[in-house]
Amino acid sequence: MSDRATTTTAERPVGPRIPGPVAPGAPGSKPHDLWPSTKRLLRRLRPHRIAVGVVFLVAAVSVVLTSIAPRMLGQGTNLIFDGIIGAQLPAGMSKDQAVAALRADGQNTFADMVSGMAVVPGVGIDFTALGRVLAIVLALYLGSSVFMWLSGFLLNIVVQGVVKNLRAEVERKIHRLPLRYFDSHSRGDLLSRVTNDIDNVSQSLQQTMSQLIVSAMTVIGILVMMIVISPLLALIAVLTVPLSILVTAQIAKRSKTHFVSQWKSTGELNSHVEEAYTGHELVTVFGRGREVEARFEEQNEALYQASYRAQFISGLIMPAIMFLGNLNFVAIAVLGGMRVASGTMSLGDVQAFIQYSRQFTQPLTQIGAMVNLMQSGVASAERVFAILDEDEENPDPADAPNPAEVSGRVEFSDVSFGYTPEKPLIENLSLVAEPGQMVAIVGPTGAGKTTLVNLILRFYELDGGRILLDGVDIAEMSRDDLRSRIGMVLQDAWLFGGTIRDNIAYGRPGATEEEIQAAARISYVDRFVHSLPDGYDTVIDEEGSNISAGEKQLITIARAFISQPSILILDEATSSVDTRTELLVQHATAVLRSDRTSFVIAHRLSTIRDADLIVVMEDGRIVEQGSHEDLLLTRGAYYRLYNSQFVSA
Repeated sequence: MSDRATTTTAERPVGPRIPGPVAPGAPGSKPHDLWPSTKRLLRRLRPHRIAVGVVFLVAAVSVVLTSIAPRMLGQGTNLIFDGIIGAQLPAGMSKDQAVAALRADGQNTFADMVSGMAVVPGVGIDFTALGRVLAIVLALYLGSSVFMWLSGFLLNIVVQGVVKNLRAEVERKIHRLPLRYFDSHSRGDLLSRVTNDIDNVSQSLQQTMSQLIVSAMTVIGILVMMIVISPLLALIAVLTVPLSILVTAQIAKRSKTHFVSQWKSTGELNSHVEEAYTGHELVTVFGRGREVEARFEEQNEALYQASYRAQFISGLIMPAIMFLGNLNFVAIAVLGGMRVASGTMSLGDVQAFIQYSRQFTQPLTQIGAMVNLMQSGVASAERVFAILDEDEENPDPADAPNPAEVSGRVEFSDVSFGYTPEKPLIENLSLVAEPGQMVAIVGPTGAGKTTLVNLILRFYELDGGRILLDGVDIAEMSRDDLRSRIGMVLQDAWLFGGTIRDNIAYGRPGATEEEIQAAARISYVDRFVHSLPDGYDTVIDEEGSNISAGEKQLITIARAFISQPSILILDEATSSVDTRTELLVQHATAVLRSDRTSFVIAHRLSTIRDADLIVVMEDGRIVEQGSHEDLLLTRGAYYRLYNSQFVSA
């Protein structure tokens, strides 16, 4: 097992394993408010403020061109309508004369309409002027499209830069988090936050920012044009804005809770699936498949319900705004028609205003739709921010000592530690390992053996006392410098997805081919690697399923050997291999232990008879220490452990 996984339930609190329920690190019951989280997300745009300013400028040009086009198109409508009406009037008279003739004929409504038009009696449509207007409208729309594309292109660069930095910040944060954070958060939920939630933030920023910028500017530009055409009709159109805002706010308030629940359920489901697939063989052996399926169905249903409610409630925003927009359209059409008939407005202006009114409600509808997506993105951002807000490891001292040579003397001085403050595990422990000594740590499960070596690596900080390396308190050393002097071989041989050569060289970046092969020969990797089709270039999958457990263990020994550590930690390195491979592992570890201080955690007492010092732990305390022969003579705790393995058998 890994350094953390070998720690037992009695030593530290761990979550239940398959097929039991999972307790993921999801958002709290009282998530951050929408606006503070939104502001925090938008503050990440500050380093790109110049680019954002260019985006606003380009988008504004696009909106201006789009706003002018309907008015120009209205002029084209006026040319057509004026030409049609002018052709019906007698030629040779002025417009005033034609209006007077119509009134004399009793056509007062028609006369009122003609009086408000720029007609020339007897003259039809001016196709030359109409062609110029249409060419201008085409140029306006084409220019608007080009600037809109440029705005989206620049915005994409900005958003992807922000998300890239966010991913990098989360990655750096994870490396600064203490080990106890990972003990209390499920791996599946953490992966969901780092992948799914950040991707959702990226998508939400990309879509909402583009739409919100354009929509907000469009509302302003169209409002200006509507006021220019008719302040009265503009007032009617504006009445829908506060109603739309009120409806959007009320619906958004009710849907946000469900969006948070949706992403929480996503993390829980991912955690369950990841754990179920990883432990598939175990689930099958114990016949717990139905229970796993039932748990999946329960969490899948919870995700469905949360997603359904969130999407259903937030989906009401757009229909509600469209309904208000349609009411506004009807009012403008009726009133505009009446004003055309009375001659106070031209038909082209009414057409342009109706088009403006549709364009005015459209961005409001888009803003309402973006609120839906924005809430989902902010809910994901909150989960990512929760990682960034976690307490980090204590920073390394600025003037941390960096001894050039380390002989390997390790001293535990009155050490106390507990995974939780209310339940201390190790109290007032003192121990000295002299340079070059092999120190074996034995004891029942939960005694604190793995915790002891984890403290040497500063995976956890002490509650009291000190651990000294060659007389230097390890708390005063940088973690990187400390850990670079320590090599580990664990019970669970964990390998990367890559070649055998890469996995060995991982112990020391920059190692030469000769050094890699020398480490492989000493650790007996070279004995089996030539039987593989690609030799050292054989690719190992992430689970290491294409080589045996013993071969994986030998590769990890080679990896530790090439790092040339001053201190070696062996945590049950032979417990998961066969008898023949165990002999190879023992020979390899014996060479690896040569001339360096080593700590060996072992349950098989036969493997540590030649240890210089055997430390027996019970309940976080050292109850005995000495050589194998001396401890047998005392007939204490070690004697009982030894008898339980050999004499009884």
